Amino acid sequence: MQAASSQPLSIALPGFLAFFVALWCLVSAIVSVLGGWRALTTRFRAQSEPAGPMQTAGPFLYTVYLRNWTHYNSVVRVTAAQDALYLSVLVLFRFAHPPLRIPWEEITVGSTRFFWRDYVVLTLGREEQVPMRISMRMARNLGLLQLLPETGNPSSKPSFDTLSQSLPASKAKEIG
Repeated sequence: MQAASSQPLSIALPGFLAFFVALWCLVSAIVSVLGGWRALTTRFRAQSEPAGPMQTAGPFLYTVYLRNWTHYNSVVRVTAAQDALYLSVLVLFRFAHPPLRIPWEEITVGSTRFFWRDYVVLTLGREEQVPMRISMRMARNLGLLQLLPETGNPSSKPSFDTLSQSLPASKAKEIG
């Protein structure tokens, strides 16, 4: 009798696992398309690792917002290197999200306020125009605050020197 009752479980478990993996991949692919990651992949798929001086933030304790209300909570690692901005997703969520390398020439920087919080908005790709909203804390850890229009030249590459030298005293008090 025991063999008969365990047979449905031995069939159901692999079926459930296959369904779960297929659903996981489908949702990941939909989020990639809606958020703009897939659009960025066509031109900016990373072919190399970051080189030179760099600063990294994430993935844990940071949220990255892309277009169409998609957000990646504690999933995306952002690296600001001398040559480009690098984005990568944790391995569990990597399906349809290959690592990206976006040159600084393809990024515009701005700021916004959303629900009483200040954010830095990086518009990725001159053709794709995918907005990526990150917290001021993440931008500070990446060395991107001096790229904001009111504190520096938005077309320049980030400086990896201390930010206290490049920020006005009033802005440094707000952020710190």
